[in-house]
Amino acid sequence: MADSEEVMKGFLAGFPAESAQPEIIGIVLNERGLERALATPGVTTIGYPYSISAYFRRANANMSRGESRALVEQLRRATKASGHGLVVYISMAFGNPYEEPWGAEIVEDALVWLKDIGVRTVSLADTVGTTPPEYVGALYNTVKDCVAGVELGVHLHSRAEGAAEKVLAAYDAGCRRFDGALTGLGGCPFAGDDLVGNIATETILAALASRGADAGIRPEALAPAIAMTEEIRAKYSHAEKAIQ
Repeated sequence: MADSEEVMKGFLAGFPAESAQPEIIGIVLNERGLERALATPGVTTIGYPYSISAYFRRANANMSRGESRALVEQLRRATKASGHGLVVYISMAFGNPYEEPWGAEIVEDALVWLKDIGVRTVSLADTVGTTPPEYVGALYNTVKDCVAGVELGVHLHSRAEGAAEKVLAAYDAGCRRFDGALTGLGGCPFAGDDLVGNIATETILAALASRGADAGIRPEALAPAIAMTEEIRAKYSHAEKAIQ
């Protein structure tokens, strides 16, 4: 985003000096974004949404499949040289509404290619949030063995009422890396449903706790951050109404 550097500067200024450096992922869509992210203090990992949907790839990043793959290879080289981490999100991994060819074999092809070029952290993304829980678990089960040695996670979107079921489906299939957002803030503008967004971090923690899994985050410690996120929601809502 245009002011990402300023956001990071403000975040680092308020971060306790004695605290351990958190992993901060800078999402990039092109070479210029990569340059900016690598030059921004505090960013430890570069993230890239690699779409297996031609329509979404063109609409989101204006790239062909070949251009997108060339960028991923550049990201791999650049992060290896700089010491940054790299995570690739496979957008539309669980299907899409654009009437394009899709199947587990297409996801596997992307995963194997990413592994072959040295990417070691990948998240399967339910970009438009329409995938039912049983499909989440089934796909993860189908593709997980083709990328042994790769940390395979999920980046799920959902309506709030179906979020926990999706998390548990992935967990029961063997997933141990989950992306979340405080209060579920944010999502994808291509979802076509205002109620579909990121899965709330607090929902993920509660779902994992129901399986006896400890994510290492105390729910009560999140309370101040959740309160601040609600303030952001209120300000955004107020600004949106003012524009209307």
